[in-house]
Amino acid sequence: MAYSLGIDAGGTYTDSILIRNSDGEVIGSNKSLTTYPDLLDGIMNSIDGLNQEKLKLVTLVSVSTTLATNTILEKTGYPVGLILVGNYEIPEDSEIENCIMVQGGHDSRGDEVAPLDLSAVESFVLGLKGRVSAFAVSSYFSVRNPEHELQIKALIQELTGLPVVCGHELAQALGAYERGVTAYLNAQLLPVAEGFLKTVVCEIERRGLEPRIAMLRCDGSVVSMHEAMRKPIESVFSGPAASLLGASYLSGYETCAVIDVGGTSTDVSLIHRGLPYLSETGAVVGGWQTKVRALRMETSAMGGDSHIWVQASKTNIGPRRVIPLCRAAVLYPSFLSSLKKRWIPDKLKLNEHIQATKFFVRTKQEPVNLTREEKELLALIKNEPLSLKDIYWDRNILPSKKVMDSLIQKRLVQAIGFTPTDALHVLGEYTEWNSEASEIGATLLANFLGTEKQEFCLNVKRLFARNMAKDLVSFLMEGVDRNEIEKMLECSLFSRFKVDIPVVLLGGPVRAYIDDLKKVIDAEIIVPEYCKVGNAVGALVGKGTKRVEITVRTTYSESRYDMRTKGVFVYTPLGRRHFVLRSEALEFAEEFGRKLVLDYMAESGLSPDQVTVSMEKKDIMVQTGDVPLETRFIFEGISNSDVYEKAVSGHKDLCINPDGIEELT
Repeated sequence: MAYSLGIDAGGTYTDSILIRNSDGEVIGSNKSLTTYPDLLDGIMNSIDGLNQEKLKLVTLVSVSTTLATNTILEKTGYPVGLILVGNYEIPEDSEIENCIMVQGGHDSRGDEVAPLDLSAVESFVLGLKGRVSAFAVSSYFSVRNPEHELQIKALIQELTGLPVVCGHELAQALGAYERGVTAYLNAQLLPVAEGFLKTVVCEIERRGLEPRIAMLRCDGSVVSMHEAMRKPIESVFSGPAASLLGASYLSGYETCAVIDVGGTSTDVSLIHRGLPYLSETGAVVGGWQTKVRALRMETSAMGGDSHIWVQASKTNIGPRRVIPLCRAAVLYPSFLSSLKKRWIPDKLKLNEHIQATKFFVRTKQEPVNLTREEKELLALIKNEPLSLKDIYWDRNILPSKKVMDSLIQKRLVQAIGFTPTDALHVLGEYTEWNSEASEIGATLLANFLGTEKQEFCLNVKRLFARNMAKDLVSFLMEGVDRNEIEKMLECSLFSRFKVDIPVVLLGGPVRAYIDDLKKVIDAEIIVPEYCKVGNAVGALVGKGTKRVEITVRTTYSESRYDMRTKGVFVYTPLGRRHFVLRSEALEFAEEFGRKLVLDYMAESGLSPDQVTVSMEKKDIMVQTGDVPLETRFIFEGISNSDVYEKAVSGHKDLCINPDGIEELT
């Protein structure tokens, strides 16, 4: 009997799950708190809770993580040098460091527009040689002709031996600057991804296991560990992608909407006929527009650990995440007595940090480059939770919100406060931690609003469920202003928003929100048995996919009165081919695209009858004549699910490499 192990290293919890390969049955699952900055303890604790005898029979380990996303959002990536070839318009607010723009590039036909200035590249590279961990290169129209990117890559490797990421290796879509951003972020993440995956590998080897290790991408497909380390940018949003696949697998629906309630955020996405609904423009991460194919998702900064605070008779939820009071009472033995002191701040001075239920504690992160104000405040914060009154007990002036925000952003201070998780503890609908701490916090906040703790917590629960509904409707009604959606839901006393597909809920206590959600959403709402570890399930059930794009472009004579075909170019990931006849070009494109897909699947251990290849063809017409200016072919190969699951059990080197076409060169 063989099994597969799924691991999801999320922001709050690290989940693990065992699935039997023969029939896909879930055998066991476990959750543990994610540990920072070293994820090893969280991974170890999560796996320790599984059946250790069955664990010895694991043949596949598949992982998903929020590590890449968090690294970009927290701006903790490694230093990188970026080389842009051609004439770019760089946004004024761009935060890219160590960047140079040099002469070179190609036009839309793949012809060189200017010779490449390799001397400028060499000077730039030698100047950064000891200060960066990798280089990124993006050349104008490299998707039509990657020659300049490849020349620069060879030069950098000769001069430094450092990793080099080229834009055409990651995306075939037009948009030279966005490809540059994608390559830049990918280069930043290389050491991060390597460290994470080596942590997973070391833990698996320590247990004496020899499985194949794979990773989920943000479009819901799986890649080998080697490919994941080479293209870590493609793992951004792999956590939500895992949720989507896990929800579909656990519910049994190939088409459904998914609401995933995490500790920090709530994510809404859609799976249609077994495939994630993808964004047309590419993933946006931390304000960076990339060319990474990712699922389309509606996200709000409201999760189970979002801070609940009161001000001017109003209850606010988020956007920052805190440690719930109920959990802090377990993590810190002295915390409950501190909470019982019941500090009551001035009602007129209330803000996000000045709250009767807000506390602060030092983390293990080492301080670097702090201002004088930050050093002074950090020195007052201890290893046990303190309120602002305790921190500033001998002073009349409280610290500025800006200074405290900075310490929290730098991960030097962790905040503790009342959360939706605490509200559910008070209501008795979720009791994993210390309910007494939650009840004290609810009483303190309710007193500021002139209400009872039970009513206060019921209102928090209603607000949270309404936000879930708002995210769902906003996702389904793309392009409609979110404020208008909010107005519509507020008027739902005698009406509900109808959703014609099932809505699957994932997350620890999501069952508690079903009734409130149904008051505004008319849909079949499903909470699967293993909803708490849906991400870990999704990490295992991702399908192997391969996507290839080929463009056939016709060039014409200059005369507007006698438009004649001059030639036809076929642009593939391996370069361009010239044809005289358009019919020959189209025939070549169709055959070559299918061949690339099937060749890669064959390298992964799958025969043609185990792969379904689809082809989408789009024509772009000119105003004059019947011949399209451009024809775009999109080939997508998908491994047959049941065959793929059996294959990964017995094929050690099985790796579906979705975008690695450039390796054929």
